[in-house]
Amino acid sequence: QVRLVESGGGLGQAGGSLRLSCAASGSILSIGDMGWYRQAPGKQRDLVATITSDGTPHYTDAVRGRFTISRDNAKNTVILQMNSLKPEDAAVYYCNADLTAWRDIDNVFHFNRSQYWGQGTQVTVSS
Repeated sequence: QVRLVESGGGLGQAGGSLRLSCAASGSILSIGDMGWYRQAPGKQRDLVATITSDGTPHYTDAVRGRFTISRDNAKNTVILQMNSLKPEDAAVYYCNADLTAWRDIDNVFHFNRSQYWGQGTQVTVSS
């Protein structure tokens, strides 16, 4: 089983910082793009930032210049450093990974590439 587990959410102040971490574990063959999405109450889940396996980041306009995404391929971890927080950054943040998992069934390896999601971590910003 593959799991993505987020940590680091909580309460931040406007203008302050929070750091989110997400670790993938389990029967992982490889991980492509990793990223963070967020969903505020009553709204759709939106892209925040993604990072390729070679470390190329991409940011949505709303967070560019304030948030930094990074990853540690050896640890299957992606980090989102959030600076200069704004009240509108408040949401549930979800980790995402384009991941190929493996299974050994009767000594035959099977591979499956899919999008995996973490359980979400709440970020609240006080003004």
